[in-house]
Amino acid sequence: MPRLTLHIAPEHGRAILQDAKKTEGRMRIFLVMGAVATLAACGGGRVSGDISAACMNAGRVAASPQLCSCVQQVANQSLSDRDQARAAAFFADPQRAQDTRQSDNRSDEAFWLRYRAFADLATQVCRPVAV
Repeated sequence: MPRLTLHIAPEHGRAILQDAKKTEGRMRIFLVMGAVATLAACGGGRVSGDISAACMNAGRVAASPQLCSCVQQVANQSLSDRDQARAAAFFADPQRAQDTRQSDNRSDEAFWLRYRAFADLATQVCRPVAV
């Protein structure tokens, strides 16, 4: 016999019966879809671009095709092509990143905020790939 739960919809003031197993099944599907999307974003396929190429060419020990592809995927979702080209230069010239961060120019400051948001997101999303 299916388990039923009683949900009260306060805005309508009436009770709604739901099949708890259906709800649990939907939640399970949602969680699996989220996990698949996260893994796909983190190197399910090779993604190339300015950031990925700079990442691989920088000679860092932790760089791998999977990690650099993941970082590129995050860049594709959070930075314009122009911002990606600018950020890619930081791999070869870290001083350029420092100069941009310390700049009083308004466009540099705006770019730096976008870049930091990208870097923070890439760190969170791509960290499992690096391990």
